[in-house]
Amino acid sequence: MKPTRNLAETRTPDGARFSLHEHDGQYSLKLNGSQLMSSGWTLSEAMLADAACRCCDKSRSPRVLVGGLGLGFSLKRVLELVGKSAKVCVAELIPEVIDWNREHLGDLNGALLDDQRVSIFAGDVYDCIMQSGASYYDAILLDVDNGPAAFVQSDNARLYDENGLAMVYDSLKERGHAAFWSADPEPGFFRQLRKAGFDAEEIEAKTHERAKRAANRIYVGERRAM
Repeated sequence: MKPTRNLAETRTPDGARFSLHEHDGQYSLKLNGSQLMSSGWTLSEAMLADAACRCCDKSRSPRVLVGGLGLGFSLKRVLELVGKSAKVCVAELIPEVIDWNREHLGDLNGALLDDQRVSIFAGDVYDCIMQSGASYYDAILLDVDNGPAAFVQSDNARLYDENGLAMVYDSLKERGHAAFWSADPEPGFFRQLRKAGFDAEEIEAKTHERAKRAANRIYVGERRAM
């Protein structure tokens, strides 16, 4: 049996142990020893990008924000969907994750960080959105924490409350889309999106093609036309 290698480790802002591992060619990120994501389970990350970028017109230089770099699979799919003149910002709270993608994951998705369309915001995606201003993004992807209710980082709750959703709404262009990844169904969040003014949609998402059931959810909010 091939061993699991601990490639790198750091601490989150609240002190939790966050680590990168490799086993038999597969990579994973763990929090306090529990797996958060794996390079073998990437379907829902691609679906998140599909849901957010459906509004992007390749000919009009869309602006896209990816909240959470992880192992880079949402970013990979975004770059496949948008045109050559797109601008894609990746916001990542933990700076070591950016370093790990460059140092350890270059053959996975790390090289995408050098794509001329990509810029990096090393900080909280909440701050990134707040600084962007009104009607700035065509699409926003938020794979932050475990979704709108289960928080690893307590500060992430502000992204999903009334004020946070209003900020996301205002930062989108007309008919722009925000897609939120959730580990579990969150019917209350669907109602929150509608209350915030979005046209809302819930999409069932499997972790991988062979999964028997759709455990995850993607919540999509479209900014209504004026």
